[in-house]
Amino acid sequence: MIRILLADDDARIRSIIREYAQAEDWTFDEAGDGEEALSLFAAGGYSLVVLDVMMPHLDGWGALKQIRKSSSVPVVLLTARNEEYDRLLGFELGVDDYIGKPFSPRELVARMKALLKRSGAVPGAGNVFVLGGLRVDSTARTVQIDAESVNLSPKEFDLLAFFVSKPEVAFTRDQLLNHVWGYDFFGDARTVDTHVKSLREKLGVYREHIVTVWGTGYRFTGGRA
Repeated sequence: MIRILLADDDARIRSIIREYAQAEDWTFDEAGDGEEALSLFAAGGYSLVVLDVMMPHLDGWGALKQIRKSSSVPVVLLTARNEEYDRLLGFELGVDDYIGKPFSPRELVARMKALLKRSGAVPGAGNVFVLGGLRVDSTARTVQIDAESVNLSPKEFDLLAFFVSKPEVAFTRDQLLNHVWGYDFFGDARTVDTHVKSLREKLGVYREHIVTVWGTGYRFTGGRA
């Protein structure tokens, strides 16, 4: 079951988004401010969170910071501001996607569906990858090595989940940016290299499965068990 949490102080916007989201058969909860959103989020079980940046009591930035202390659930920020500084700050805090106001509800739902698919929240087979003692659960967004949990940042997890979903396929850095960070990400290929380096360090003996393809990018070696 896909469960969405939307926080926006504009009831009209919540109503519009709810109508489109429910057409996808998603369960949908609403909050009018950041504090209410965190109270609902504490109950757990959400597949994706949509946060308006400008809200009373606690804004989207503050809510995002609190969510990222305990969860790597995909988060979309809604903002009436489209300044580069705001977008970069959001990515530093761990946001997965942005959409500016006014926006197309169809575009928002399409972006939400892409994030749900990327995170493995969309039900389906093959959401658990196992290679020796390495276990990647795309639905629960967990990684274990020899039954011990590995703490990854949201984007490190997204990158690993994408790699293991397409083993033995070589990807350029630009392709990885597009698939993992999104087409409108403000950054360059060095972002991929930085995350690959950090991911390799955390994977320990399994680091060798992320292979550098010289002159191209990276690929993950190893099949499904």
